[in-house]
Amino acid sequence: MCLKDGDLERIFRTNARQLLGLGENPDGDLVQQQYRHAKQIIPGGTQLLSKRPELFAPDHWPAYYEQAIGCEVIDTAGRRFIDMSFNGILACILGFADPDVNAAVIRRVHLGSMATQQTHDEVRLAEMLCQIHPWAELARFPRTGGESMAVAVRIARAATGRSKVAICGYHGWHDWYLAANLAGGSDGLAGHLLPGLEPAGVPDGLAGTTLPFRYNHLDEIERIVAVHQGDLAAIVMEPTRHVDPEPGFLEGVRQLASRCGARLIFDEISIGWRLCLGGAHLKFGIEPDMAVFAKTISNGFAMGAVIGNRATMAAAQSTFISSAYWTEGVGPAAAVACIDKMQRIDVPSHLAKIGSRLTEGWRQLGERTGVAVTTGGRPEGVVVGFDHPEATALQTLFTIRMLDHGFLASAGFNPTLAHAPRHVDAYLAAAAKVFEEIAEAVERGDVLKRIDGKPKHTMFARLTG
Repeated sequence: MCLKDGDLERIFRTNARQLLGLGENPDGDLVQQQYRHAKQIIPGGTQLLSKRPELFAPDHWPAYYEQAIGCEVIDTAGRRFIDMSFNGILACILGFADPDVNAAVIRRVHLGSMATQQTHDEVRLAEMLCQIHPWAELARFPRTGGESMAVAVRIARAATGRSKVAICGYHGWHDWYLAANLAGGSDGLAGHLLPGLEPAGVPDGLAGTTLPFRYNHLDEIERIVAVHQGDLAAIVMEPTRHVDPEPGFLEGVRQLASRCGARLIFDEISIGWRLCLGGAHLKFGIEPDMAVFAKTISNGFAMGAVIGNRATMAAAQSTFISSAYWTEGVGPAAAVACIDKMQRIDVPSHLAKIGSRLTEGWRQLGERTGVAVTTGGRPEGVVVGFDHPEATALQTLFTIRMLDHGFLASAGFNPTLAHAPRHVDAYLAAAAKVFEEIAEAVERGDVLKRIDGKPKHTMFARLTG
């Protein structure tokens, strides 16, 4: 397994001592020191905005993990946690280090992950995706979600000879998307990504090429099409997120795209495979021209996919879309193994069961303790919180105290196949103790004092609800 001496020490000695209650429990000073140093040499401290500790609990949340298996994480200070939060930011639908996916990856690494050719796994993957999505005929394989969306938009522009794109939701960091904030001080991404986001570094010439509309507001995309239909290359949107489409909404978007000649692109990077086998659009019976996947399809290994009908995807040959690392073998091996497992196991029903159990438990905690709580999202992607003017501070206090109980807990919970009812029950038992302090903090009005005046920073919002 290529483990280092320190790994063996942790697995066979440190882990055993902790499980038996021998010796002192590690504290989190080391991991906080590591993160403070990181911010001196890495802009922002992390590569992904969503993983910044400040978004969870400043000076408390562990930035680094040493081991992640199933739904258990060990940080670099040696502390153990059950992850009842974002679980790899939606990337690990089967749980961390799934044995079947890992076996396929390890086999490919030992046999060679890069060569002058590519592995045949990418052909098998294309076949699998097109079989699951019968409307699709061709596939291309980038390696990340953001670049996969950029590829899809490029193909749509090449296929139509047009430049403008209508968007609904969060679709990455590339210029084509951030251009929504260029026009005359516009804050077009305020409800999709972050309010007040400066499009620094995005060419001014892209102003007016990206046009936002809100989910379940068919009238807004109708107005965009009425004004820009001759210039509209694509309508890009998440088919759903936390709420279902209202009757006629997705059907109306499909009709508008077909009528004006724009390509309909569904961003399935976050919601795909969680509601059904394949893209969520299958559940709603709407066929796009292209669909984009990443994260879930390979359970934590870098892999993206753009699938589409032949008439649209053929345009990929008329423009230059190419990258050496799109031919490495680890991503396709992981994706084939992951999808194969999801074809054998009903993962969505398990996610719904686990998420529903947590949501109901959260509501009951609020009722028993008198703490006003909120719930949202859907069982496959739970959102929880507090109904209070200082909700952000209360959430921060909850996260800090749950760390003391051995849980990574936040305002969101993305269940995985590795989560069992016992994990939810243990989480709720610990949360019950924390809720007692939450109730006390609300009564005394001293929540900020309890978190040293440092509430978590605000996450970005999405217009898909």
